[in-house]
Amino acid sequence: MTTPRESDHPRTPTSPGAWGAGPAERPTAADGTGGRDGARGRGTVLDRARATAPRRGAADPVTSLLHRHRELCERAVDPLEIAAALEAHGVTDRTAARYRHRDVFSLAEEMYARVARDTATPAPPRDATAPRARAGWILLGLLPGVLCAATAAGVRLTTGPVRPAVAAVGLPALALAVHALLRRGPLGSREQPRGGPRTPGTRAWTYWLLAYAVLGDGLLGAAVPGGPDGLPDGTRTGPWPLATVPVLALALACAPACWSAHLFAVRARRALTASRGLHEFAASVRPLLLVVFTLFLGALAALLTACGKVLHEPAATVQTLALGALLLLARLLITHGSAHAPAVALAAAATVEATAQASVFVGRLPGCDPLAVPVDTLVTAWGTGSIPALACGAAALALLVHAARTLTRASAHAQAEKQS
Repeated sequence: MTTPRESDHPRTPTSPGAWGAGPAERPTAADGTGGRDGARGRGTVLDRARATAPRRGAADPVTSLLHRHRELCERAVDPLEIAAALEAHGVTDRTAARYRHRDVFSLAEEMYARVARDTATPAPPRDATAPRARAGWILLGLLPGVLCAATAAGVRLTTGPVRPAVAAVGLPALALAVHALLRRGPLGSREQPRGGPRTPGTRAWTYWLLAYAVLGDGLLGAAVPGGPDGLPDGTRTGPWPLATVPVLALALACAPACWSAHLFAVRARRALTASRGLHEFAASVRPLLLVVFTLFLGALAALLTACGKVLHEPAATVQTLALGALLLLARLLITHGSAHAPAVALAAAATVEATAQASVFVGRLPGCDPLAVPVDTLVTAWGTGSIPALACGAAALALLVHAARTLTRASAHAQAEKQS
């Protein structure tokens, strides 16, 4: 009787034609193999058998991997699902070479073939679990734009103490609507991977960037000549001008962002079903990411133009497009389980904006004039919008490169599919 550990390894053949079966089966001189030639032939056969027979002490590496992921392999619909899970656990092509396979997909194919399945209850096709557009998140996507438009109209149409009261009511309502949108639907947060870091500061950096879109350019434009001479009064003509168009366009762009994220998730899961390998999947998802990204920027540009004409204000197109691109890429990465890179990118952009503002005021101190020279030069050459455009644009470009590597992995979409 063999132990369970021994049953995972090949055993010595025991059929009638097997070598080393017993004394009766040894070659003799009558068989034409006796004597010296027989000994030489017997030695050759035994040496060949020893060379080809597996050693009982060596463990099969694939078997040990199967023990760790047996439940996954039994539930897998195809080898690509196993490959995605292995990739999520950090198994690379170099790691697969240790298991005597050329890549992760080849290793997953062997694991898929070696695990017995219950054919009486086949798993449903992966398309049946694909996310569908639902009325709930569609309405949530429209709600921030509606609330922001109502708040902007209330601030512009009121005067005196009523104006700050309208802003005090509208801004928290807008924040709650965005918070609800980011908890469910295509932009909803997913559970972080095991061991993944939590990044609570992401929300604070996002609020800073949005506040800068409203207040930052006006403050910088007033600070460079020596101002501001007063607090903002909610208008473009005050001592500290406010920019309503960027935040209104971004709030209205929540709906296109939802649809872009939904389109990306659906198409990526279809590619996950149709692909025959990880490299083929990555090659099909990478252009999809660029198309979705471009569609969102086009929708945001159209909203900026429309809001600028309605409110009779500058559209601030470049810096708002950079901010919108940064926020969309950050949200896509967070949705698919990658939260560290978005937090770093958002923090870097916010830090650059804060440093630029601070350098102007610090430059007024005695002997600190050189600190304000870079910002003064940029503002004089390209305007106040150059600071957020450069900060958010560089961060968005870095996130786009990171997303092209992270969101084209099957593990990102397999994890999102499991949690949706």
